[in-house]
Amino acid sequence: MTVETSELSLPSRIETVAKAANAVADFVSRSGISEEAAFGIDMAVREAVTNAVVHGNEQDEQKAVELTLKSSPEAVEISVHDQGQGFNPEEVPDPTESENILKTSGRGIFFMRTFMDEVTWSIRPGGGTTVRMLKRR
Repeated sequence: MTVETSELSLPSRIETVAKAANAVADFVSRSGISEEAAFGIDMAVREAVTNAVVHGNEQDEQKAVELTLKSSPEAVEISVHDQGQGFNPEEVPDPTESENILKTSGRGIFFMRTFMDEVTWSIRPGGGTTVRMLKRR
């Protein structure tokens, strides 16, 4: 188990999702977290970065998606920052409700909350949203 911090800044294009997921997978493997937890982290990161690219930055390549990765003996913490207008996660419809079951989108927040131990959102001063996800050991 290592203590490490890493930061990435990637352009807002759909290919960024795979690049971010690969970087996080490398980081998580160095942290000594379990394979099962690593799978959940991968799913959550893919959803968070997709949301940042598509919804936050609206695929504007002039805007960056920034990731901050932290590993400690207690947990792995991942923050994903976009430069968009922000949103209220409580206003996103529940994908488990019957009227939303067949919708092709809207499950990202649900997955993040399912796979991670803590998920919080904040609007950054000057614009942008940060999602902070924590997976305890």
